[in-house]
Amino acid sequence: MSFAGDVKNELCRIPLNRACCTQAEAYGALLCCNTFDGREVRIVTEHAAFAQRLPVLFQKSFQTAFDRLPQGEGKQIFALSDPNKLAAIHHAYGWDSRSLSLHVNFAVLEESCCRAAFLRGAFLAGGSVTDPRKSYHLELSTSHLSVSREMLVLMREMNLEPKLARRKGNAVIYLKQSERIENFLTAIGAPLAAMEFMNAKAERDLRGSVNRRVNCDAANLDKVVEAAMAQTEAIRTLETRGQLTALPDKLREAAALRIAHPEDTLAQLAERCDPPVTKSALNHRLRKLVELAQR
Repeated sequence: MSFAGDVKNELCRIPLNRACCTQAEAYGALLCCNTFDGREVRIVTEHAAFAQRLPVLFQKSFQTAFDRLPQGEGKQIFALSDPNKLAAIHHAYGWDSRSLSLHVNFAVLEESCCRAAFLRGAFLAGGSVTDPRKSYHLELSTSHLSVSREMLVLMREMNLEPKLARRKGNAVIYLKQSERIENFLTAIGAPLAAMEFMNAKAERDLRGSVNRRVNCDAANLDKVVEAAMAQTEAIRTLETRGQLTALPDKLREAAALRIAHPEDTLAQLAERCDPPVTKSALNHRLRKLVELAQR
């Protein structure tokens, strides 16, 4: 199952206890489902847990049942077209069935728990989220532009800062930042999914940090190797010219140590000196050998 499916499984485990929140969740599902107008409600889903939740949700919210229930597996289609049942739904949200103009009735969503339930229903019916190990993207889709704008306001009031786009005639509200997706998932009742985002982000950040450290260490190692080769070449040049034996004892000691231990770092070579010297002091001596060879 996909990550989005796991998120919906977690959401569908939330009990339908409070009447106000149950009706708010149904509200979100209706506004983001396939069809919702004055003549029909049509909800299509491939998610088994949501398909099991829908009949209970409508029974508790409106004391009504669907006129059409799914047959077989695959796409699950729930439909409702009975005028009396539709009137009950419209009345619950303060709509006029004769001239249905879909808007978010904020009077139904006064409590914070109801707003969370509303967004939960919207996500179950028209939402998706990517696997955080691949990318960060969560979206809610609705065919009603006015509804999308009002949902955008609602989510901004919850400090989620979503963005709005159009896709194939639908309005799409989306989040791209992992922290805001975590906050959204936590708000609608999916803290385990939010934790997955946190873990994935921490793992990605750690991997990036390790890669940067490895690249930095590799670059430093390259510099050390290049410097050691240049020092060795300079010492060989001085030896060929017969100049090495005429150098001061400290320079001859540094030259002998570099030739004997070509893979050592400056710190390691400095420890081998008799007596040991600082890395800076040894670096000065090796630089002097290079300068002498270049003259």
